[in-house]
Amino acid sequence: MLCGATNQSIDVVRGRLIPGTYLIENFKTLVDMQNLGLAMFNSFRNAIVITVVTLLICSIAGYGFEIYHDKGKDILMSILLLAMMLPFVAIMIPLFKMFTSWKLVNTWIALALPSISTPFMIMLFRQAARSFPHDIIEAARLEGLSEIQIFFRMFIPVMKSTYGAAMTVTFMNAWNNYLWPTIILQDSKAITMPMLVANLKSGYSVDYGMLMLGVLVCTLPTAIIFLCLQKSFANGITGAVK
Repeated sequence: MLCGATNQSIDVVRGRLIPGTYLIENFKTLVDMQNLGLAMFNSFRNAIVITVVTLLICSIAGYGFEIYHDKGKDILMSILLLAMMLPFVAIMIPLFKMFTSWKLVNTWIALALPSISTPFMIMLFRQAARSFPHDIIEAARLEGLSEIQIFFRMFIPVMKSTYGAAMTVTFMNAWNNYLWPTIILQDSKAITMPMLVANLKSGYSVDYGMLMLGVLVCTLPTAIIFLCLQKSFANGITGAVK
């Protein structure tokens, strides 16, 4: 991909694996043919906002399921986990019909709502809450802290690694999401990077050098996020708490 982004299309087709000198030309062609700046802005805005809201909602849900658990919540959690077995394509059409009836098609709410609360994220935070010392909660209650203060001032700082892992997964999923934005966002001004890359393959001929550069630009943010948070990601997945 790196070498292809610096070569002409014919060189990519021939399988050349040596870096070329056509990077600037490919970038100019990409900017001229597609609205790269708008796609990057939309993707960053969607991914960042969805990540923040998802972490907040799912962490509160997972914390509540574990700290205040009872038999009823255990049954509800089991039902939520069953939803993990449903592929998105199975609920895609009902979701679209539902948002159409609510007149929310081509809105940011319709884009984000199916993604901000997922069974996997709730399960991840619930498993992390199991390792959260209950003695700290009791001590905080004796000190007069409310339940909300305990969550924000005690739980979140202790669970930094879990939040790092959840942020990595959520950001990558939100950034790489293609199918649902293509369906629900029908305005060309709402284009995202995966949609832009898909547009590069349309037509009778494909400029593979420009295509490789587009894929490279689309890949860099998620790669940087993962490399920066890989330690927290590993600790969060294994449930490590310091």
